[in-house]
Amino acid sequence: MPFRSPVSDFQFILDNVVDFDAVTATEKFTEATEDTVTAILSEAAKLADEVIAPLNRSGDLDPAKLENGVVRTSKGFEEGYQAIAEGGWVGISGSAEYGGMGLPFTLAASVNDMLSGACLALGLNPLLSQGQIEALETHASDHIKDTYLPKLNSGEWTGTMNLTEPQAGSDVGGLTSKATRNEDGTYSVTGQKIYISWGDHDVAENVCHLVLARLPDGKPGTKGISLFMVPKFLPDENGNPGKPNDLRVVSLEHKMGLHGSPTAVMSFEGATGWLVGEEHNGMACMFTMMNNARLQVGVQGVGIAEAAYQHALAYALDRKQGRSPIENGHGTIVDFADVRRMLLQMRSETYAARAIALACSVAIDMSHATGDKEWEARAAFLTPIAKSYGTETGIRVAELGVQVHGGMGFVEETGAAQYSRDVRVTSIYEGTNGIQAMDLVARKMMDGGDMAFRLLDEIESFNEGIRETHGELAEPVWDAAETLREATEWLLEQDLQTRFAGAVPYQSAFARVLGAYYHLRSAHAEGEALGKPGPRTALARFYIERLLPDHEANLAAARAGAEGLYALTVEELSA
Repeated sequence: MPFRSPVSDFQFILDNVVDFDAVTATEKFTEATEDTVTAILSEAAKLADEVIAPLNRSGDLDPAKLENGVVRTSKGFEEGYQAIAEGGWVGISGSAEYGGMGLPFTLAASVNDMLSGACLALGLNPLLSQGQIEALETHASDHIKDTYLPKLNSGEWTGTMNLTEPQAGSDVGGLTSKATRNEDGTYSVTGQKIYISWGDHDVAENVCHLVLARLPDGKPGTKGISLFMVPKFLPDENGNPGKPNDLRVVSLEHKMGLHGSPTAVMSFEGATGWLVGEEHNGMACMFTMMNNARLQVGVQGVGIAEAAYQHALAYALDRKQGRSPIENGHGTIVDFADVRRMLLQMRSETYAARAIALACSVAIDMSHATGDKEWEARAAFLTPIAKSYGTETGIRVAELGVQVHGGMGFVEETGAAQYSRDVRVTSIYEGTNGIQAMDLVARKMMDGGDMAFRLLDEIESFNEGIRETHGELAEPVWDAAETLREATEWLLEQDLQTRFAGAVPYQSAFARVLGAYYHLRSAHAEGEALGKPGPRTALARFYIERLLPDHEANLAAARAGAEGLYALTVEELSA
């Protein structure tokens, strides 16, 4: 079935749920007028629906290939990428000084949501370039900015991130890649990196690798790592691709999904590189790209959830099986209560995850526009939640999509299984969701829980303000926020091991409460506009009554402590 970008949901969330008007009111983003936003969403949807979505299936069936050292991408991907680049979509949030549109990151996230739903394998490409653009804008020298940013913003060149090595995955400090200083101010980079998404391809004229490596005087661990720009082709005196650099693709991974996205093992063999940021400060520079990518990966999950939901709904509206259990029904399996339950969960979870991601994006934009540390802290706190909940929603909704299809969901020809295979990696790359949770309960709680409590104050204050009109929905959300507050207070009193043991369920509970809050704001806005409850209110009621209660079980698990996790010895686990 055709994919249709949910423009009305983006517009409603931006207008009514996540305070996007505060972003457009800042001096930095005055050009993001109402007409501009509408045009951006509409044109991006047209690109996603008409150009990119038709490539999704072919990318799965015709994977990227490595032939005689050259990576060949899936049929149609070059044309699809060129449409993205020529439309200016790669540089949508890049600085206008270097050829970007200079629009809010919130709009970039919305566009990437659509592109991910249309074809995740191809939509991943510009996402990586956008993260690199932000890292270079923040940390690179003027020479590197002048050379690379215009080409990255235009999409003529694409970007990658090179962290992981065979022996150093999440423990980046264990990397062995090395760099040595050259007399001309460049560096020679040597080492092997794995899992490099879009590490090489034939859709653009150059590939720009950001590579972490250690200088000879670099300390052990992450504090001794530096970051280097290592392009596939060395720019000539005019800034155009010149001679090949000393790097190569060793192989492409054979993956469970995302077949159209070439995931490379890269070998750097004394390749010429330029330092980004200060020596030995590479992790701080790379974290700029990683934090951008973490939120965008959450958005990828939301995009796939949207596509899987639309696919399942179309099947449910068409599939006739058994006798309709309701009077004047549709006559297909959509009439059955359990199918309705699955479809409503798919729809409501996708909406909640999208709202959380866009709320995080707004905080990022406000941080950049105002320099306010509170907005920065809010964005930092929401990022692991948006990443984990967005990706888990994508996985859960895609799995439900297979279930709605029944036996046909297990048959590849229906396309339902591809969503499940493609999205599965999102909870793993850019920091596993377990690592996101550990970050949430440790680093993000170094403020004594201040930002967590500020968010809970906001939720409770909003609920108190609408009790007269939405009491039956506001009360359980207020109660959930208060329960989460008590659990947060308890968590802050625990040692790190206890926090880590309950980190994932705590993170899930926070996402559930935030999701309910944004659904409630949607219901309230709809009621204000229509003067009566409508479909968004019905969706909010489903989420609050049937999914929000999950937070209680999650918080019980979060409080269970670490001891039970080690009750079985390794030998007993192996018995």
